[in-house]
Amino acid sequence: MRMKPILALAACLGLAFCASSQQKLAKSREKDPRHQYNLGLFYLNGNDLDSAVKYLNKSLALNPRYFPAWNALGLAKSMQGRLQESAEAYKKCLEINPRYTEARNNLGTIYQELSFLDKAEAEFRTAIEDASYPSRELPCYNLARLYFTMDRLDEALEYARRCSAFKARFAMGRNLEGLILEKKGDLSGAVDAYGEAVKIVPAEPTFNFNLAVALFKSGAYGRAKEIFERIGPQVKDEATRIKIREYLDLIRKQEPPVPGR
Repeated sequence: MRMKPILALAACLGLAFCASSQQKLAKSREKDPRHQYNLGLFYLNGNDLDSAVKYLNKSLALNPRYFPAWNALGLAKSMQGRLQESAEAYKKCLEINPRYTEARNNLGTIYQELSFLDKAEAEFRTAIEDASYPSRELPCYNLARLYFTMDRLDEALEYARRCSAFKARFAMGRNLEGLILEKKGDLSGAVDAYGEAVKIVPAEPTFNFNLAVALFKSGAYGRAKEIFERIGPQVKDEATRIKIREYLDLIRKQEPPVPGR
């Protein structure tokens, strides 16, 4: 019977110890820039941008040279539409670590949004040249997209195709290749490129829509109709749904009349 008070006291001491340990851990995390950075990423991934900025700023207040936090802050600012602040965050990241190529590629996208096209081109090219960067297909794609918007189609096609050298199953690169070839008037090549994108990501409505349009333009109405009808229920954008209905109406006009009607 005498053991019960002792056991109860031991349990209370254990709880007190646990509470004390948790308090110490909480205090240490408050002063840990990496922990605050991870909290920022958590909220960034959840699209809670205000909370993300709050914790990323806390991380940088603890360690102003913690360059991954500057990169993440740049991303959060860009998602908020604060492009100039985003650019400054990326530049700060690169000032601390010029070899952090992810930030360089991100900075290039902001420069493009701000219409600083020469600066965007330079950042993308530098990112592509970094052989240690494991995602070189991204700046390659961004550079191809930049050239496409500038109507420099031969250069755009070159870099769109180079994406596959860095990542064979990079569907966005194949889709962009299709857009470029279609604009150049090469419908057969466009169909092939869109088809490769669909093979990689069969459920992506945009890739299927682009393939169906190219098929329609090349006269393959049956294949185009099958794709339009299949993806129609999946498309959420009303403007695209209207286009699908318009294409289907045009295809029906091309079909021979049914005998007896």
